[in-house]
Amino acid sequence: MDRIRNARHFAPRLQRWLDDLATLVKPTSPDPNQPDLFSGEGQKPVYTAPVWSIPPAPKKPPPVSPYVAPPETAVPVKTRPLVAPPSDLPPRRQLLVGEFILEYELRRSTRRSIGFMIDDDGLRVTAPKRISIAEIDEAIRTKQHWILSKLKERRERRAARLQKPPVEWIDGAQLPYMGADITLRLLVGGRNRSIYNPNTRELWMTLLPGASEETLKNRVQTWYQQQAKTLFEERLDSYAERLGVQYHSFGLSSAGTRWGSCTADRKIRLNWKLIHFSLPLIDYVVAHELSHILEMNHSQQFWDTVGLIYPEYEEAKNLLRKRSQELPVLFP
Repeated sequence: MDRIRNARHFAPRLQRWLDDLATLVKPTSPDPNQPDLFSGEGQKPVYTAPVWSIPPAPKKPPPVSPYVAPPETAVPVKTRPLVAPPSDLPPRRQLLVGEFILEYELRRSTRRSIGFMIDDDGLRVTAPKRISIAEIDEAIRTKQHWILSKLKERRERRAARLQKPPVEWIDGAQLPYMGADITLRLLVGGRNRSIYNPNTRELWMTLLPGASEETLKNRVQTWYQQQAKTLFEERLDSYAERLGVQYHSFGLSSAGTRWGSCTADRKIRLNWKLIHFSLPLIDYVVAHELSHILEMNHSQQFWDTVGLIYPEYEEAKNLLRKRSQELPVLFP
């Protein structure tokens, strides 16, 4: 009985649900021959269910060719302040010496004492790593009179050298060689040749037609360097045997005014411009550098070593300084 009673109770509700369902599935396109029941003219409003539409599927991006780079995404980059690259040059320092501000180049080495060198670039100080800056500055102040006088002398020599007129690169020009002048002779030929006649002291240069002055200067410089290399090796071997030492290697340098150098591993370099001077002055520089193999300083013991193979070193040192001021400007 309960089941019958419940059925009677839900029957009207079921009928209403079926009526609503019929309305939802009602066709949206009316028959044109039938009156429009949904126009609202003279009719009561009729409920119309909303039409739910499925959104279109998203379009797939076109395939990317493997030969085309994909677009890059900008990534923020942290910027750093610009920093100058480290310099390979030794540091330069300044020191107040009396009324002057003295600038010098500091180099560290394995030597046992502080060394001073003065050239056209100024003062160069070489000191052991264990020596403090305060000790180096005090050593400079102790030798300030010698340092300032040498710097002044170097400036005067440089100024005098630069005031000399340059050589005219023409036939008959006079060039310094081995302590005297030689005559430059120019010829025009099919190939470059260099011939030196020691009897007439003439250097014959055969040049191609239309050769420039720069080409001539390079040819003369090359000839100078070839003569220097041959002669310097002969003098090094001779004086090394007298001193009882052996050098590791030898090469030419083109320093401004430094005539030679010798490293702790016995590598010797000699300035090719020494070929302008007489043989005794060349021998002095050779003996000087070979003596550094035994004494890597300029102490009295070093000069005593030089005197063993070159007793006239003091006169040669002064004469070399004088002759260097008298040289004409060949290759400015």
